[in-house]
Amino acid sequence: MEANTSPFKAVVQIILGSSSIARRTILAEMGYEFTIMTADIDEKCIRKDKPEDLVMALAEAKAEAILQRPIGDYIKDAEPTLLITCDQVVVYEGVVREKPSSKEEARQYLKDYSGSHAATVGSVLVTNLKTGFRKGEWDRVEIYFHEIPDEIIEKLIEEGIVLNVAGGLIIEHPLILPFVKQVVGTTDSVMGLPKALTEKLLREAL
Repeated sequence: MEANTSPFKAVVQIILGSSSIARRTILAEMGYEFTIMTADIDEKCIRKDKPEDLVMALAEAKAEAILQRPIGDYIKDAEPTLLITCDQVVVYEGVVREKPSSKEEARQYLKDYSGSHAATVGSVLVTNLKTGFRKGEWDRVEIYFHEIPDEIIEKLIEEGIVLNVAGGLIIEHPLILPFVKQVVGTTDSVMGLPKALTEKLLREAL
């Protein structure tokens, strides 16, 4: 983790409302120290027609779930506390994809991407626990793929990580990276936490 040198970073406490290892890594790369709290919500209960509306609604629901907990210890008089919640889906041919429900579904997802393209739609929501101020935005990235060999897909399925990510899509994985033709947007957004957007929302929330 980078040294916490920025005056802004020194006067704010961050709670990351996510269990995602990728999001933890990105936030640490941004130079923030943070506490992790996860929101155990039933995501299937929240449905929206548009992927942008869905990821925003899920980020809101995660924030509300965390705020129901006794988190007073984190709210110190001297330091504002900002809660970051996020969500992400993959969109393929206009259809929203969340985490695969089985190996078979994950395999089909990956076969669909081969020689084709998909998009990720992700949300970031920042809540100031002192003032109640809350602001969120969504971000969309288009990803184009070369043909992905069946043996690569099988290796990814065996390994299992693709079962835990939206749409079974994990472009930074060393097995899949050589088959990514083009990313229109930022890789950190595909990984679940767009750095520039997150930084902007954190500053606005103060």
